[in-house]
Amino acid sequence: MGGGCTVVETDRVGARINEYVGIAGTAVNCAGGITPWGTWLTCEEDSTRAGTNGATKDHGYVFEVDPFDRGANLDPVPITAFGRYAHEAAAVDPRTHDVYLTEDAAGPSGLFYRWTPPAGFRGGRGVLRALGPTDGVLSAMGCTAEGGEHVDDLSRATEIGTTFRVEWTPVPDRDAATVSTRRQLGEDLITRGRKLEGMWWGDGGAYVVTSFARVTDSPVAHDGQVWFYDPRAATLTLKVRFGVNPTPDEDGPFDGPDNITVSPWGGLILAEDGVGVQHLIGVSAAGATFPLARDDMGGGEFTGPVFSHDKRVLFANTYVPGTMYAITGPWRPQR
Repeated sequence: MGGGCTVVETDRVGARINEYVGIAGTAVNCAGGITPWGTWLTCEEDSTRAGTNGATKDHGYVFEVDPFDRGANLDPVPITAFGRYAHEAAAVDPRTHDVYLTEDAAGPSGLFYRWTPPAGFRGGRGVLRALGPTDGVLSAMGCTAEGGEHVDDLSRATEIGTTFRVEWTPVPDRDAATVSTRRQLGEDLITRGRKLEGMWWGDGGAYVVTSFARVTDSPVAHDGQVWFYDPRAATLTLKVRFGVNPTPDEDGPFDGPDNITVSPWGGLILAEDGVGVQHLIGVSAAGATFPLARDDMGGGEFTGPVFSHDKRVLFANTYVPGTMYAITGPWRPQR
């Protein structure tokens, strides 16, 4: 298939030194995520079967890209243990090596998943490719409100600070041989989210984005939510919410957050993939939002915000034409 990832090497101020194809032959690579051992998980937002649409292999998997070993990327091996569905993003708990995964799907809306490693598992470069298709446990999230009632859809949360109790139910057939993973469990066991998109690990948990919802596919309409999953407390808390944007062609209200990163200076950076004007959005530690950058090139959505390890450079991209930016600040801690 026509998807893939490019590895870009830069100097300390973000200037390009080298670039090369890190993986090819995949389909609809989307948000993905980093691992604690320095590799990249690229996620196929696709579920094409071999023999259809020109595909010679099944798609809908996560692949590991190793920026330190080009040879390891030459014959991509899907991490089938993570399941086959329209993957969006991945985040790894550095303490337990549990892997959290979002599903960007509709009709019905997608789920939030957790892969729990088998006993004795130790993370590291290349170990994910060696997993068998049934290694570990792939589970889907179900939420319970404060009063004990089941939460069918994340859009029902409208107040910042809303917290749900989380339970996980194993997916019977993670490779979705006959039924998609999001249809295999009873509605009383799962909580759906329209446009479950970007995710990033930070502050001891996973920040998770639901990009938007409309009353045609969800109980309550909105133009974006950011959630925080606390694995120790097994809770999901609403941190940011955008109401439906009445003037998407104007600066002001935001809509359609997609990719996300946790800023080392405090707070979050969101990439807007909405209607009209597109921004990189800053979110302070207190939850206030502000425009950080605006796309005036007509390139559509921002993607892939991430800071360099020394915190000096914020990298981000625009979708069309594919352009990568290095933003040097100056940066200062958020309060």
